[in-house]
Formats: sequence, structure tokens, C-alpha cells
Amino acid sequence: MNEKKYSQMTEQELRTEIANLKEKARKAEQLGIVNEYAVYERKATMAQAFLIDPTSIKPGEMYRITGDPGMFFQVEYLKGQFAWGYRLGGDKFEEALPISLLETIKEGK
Repeated sequence: MNEKKYSQMTEQELRTEIANLKEKARKAEQLGIVNEYAVYERKATMAQAFLIDPTSIKPGEMYRITGDPGMFFQVEYLKGQFAWGYRLGGDKFEEALPISLLETIKEGK
């Protein structure tokens, strides 16, 4: 197979890939294949990271973690499509999250 890397895909190719992965994840979930579902969801999350401009994520800022209510992430630095930092209230181990999992914290709400 000669598949393109996400970094080489156009925005339209990425969106098509994400839709295909989400559909495969949905089918795996329906069939009760939990491992396969998790793999497709992670791949879709990674593909989504390439649709986000890394300059929109600011080191030193705090972000919500998508899909993990009440959990916040302090970004220390960026490397490619990953934000490196620490979970607020976590055990202070540095970790990397795809930037597609980070949501800005809305001010004034």
C-alpha cells in the first residue's frame, strides 16, 4: 500500500479520511470490537490535528481536553501536531496530546 501521510494530504483529503475513519469506528462499535473502535477514533483524532494551525495553540496557556470533562491541560511547548505539557491536578508527568484534543477555555461564561 502506498498511503499518504496526514502531513502530505490536502484539507479535502483529510476531511475524507476523517469521515472514513469515523464510519469504520462506528461499525466497529456496533459490532462490539472495542479495540478496533479505539484505533479508528485515535487515527481520526490525529488526522483532525492536521486541520488545525499549530500557531493557534499558545505555550503557557491552559486548554480543556476534548472528551475529558473537567480536565485541563497546561501547554509547555509544541512539536509538530502535538502539544506537550501537564494535566491540571494530574501527577505532573509531562505528556503530549494531539492539538485536535485541545479546546480554548471560553472567557466570561
